[in-house]
Amino acid sequence: MSLPATTGATTKRDLIVDELRRLILSGELARDARLPQDELAARFSSSITPVREALRALEAEGLVVSAPHRGTRVAGIDVDRVTATYVVRRLVEGHAVARAASRLTRRDLARAEELVAAVEAATEPVDVRAANRDLHFFLYERCGLPGLVEQITGLWASFPWDLALGSPERGAAAHAEHRAILAALREGDAEAARRACEDHIASGFAGILERLTGRSGPDPFDLDSD
Repeated sequence: MSLPATTGATTKRDLIVDELRRLILSGELARDARLPQDELAARFSSSITPVREALRALEAEGLVVSAPHRGTRVAGIDVDRVTATYVVRRLVEGHAVARAASRLTRRDLARAEELVAAVEAATEPVDVRAANRDLHFFLYERCGLPGLVEQITGLWASFPWDLALGSPERGAAAHAEHRAILAALREGDAEAARRACEDHIASGFAGILERLTGRSGPDPFDLDSD
């Protein structure tokens, strides 16, 4: 297959990392699927070396695992790791949106409205996830702290998006949550925007937790949960 030309990656290894990550997080590569290096090299019209380096990078992110006699596979879901990522996402993304509240221009708010509508109009899972990312990062990038956005990017890179936005019910709830965030931002209410963003992330995680464990709670963000 040809690698996407729109990625920001600059080396063959980085291109393969980006595309394999996309395939895993979109669900196009199933959890526990085998990843033979020779087949990947043929798939990406590459030599073995950048494929091997890409798999090592994805293993460091927790997206792939390797074991003797089993080779390299797409990683299963580590509930503890996903839970920890959720807690950090809720803290930093809520803060980023709160900071953005006083920095958004009228033009920014109009664009945010367009991005919300784009998420609502998307139907294919890969398009929904792409539109959702565009919306969130449009807001985060206006928080005034580029380093914080970089940290959020890393958190999103390892989050199991293949398990998120997986049902019409969750999609409808997410649309309403996006609208709540946008309403708070239109009012310039930083704390309301923070709460709306945190509620949105918590709702999404609750759906993932239920799919993984069959239970919907307790919320690990709560101080008394363990």
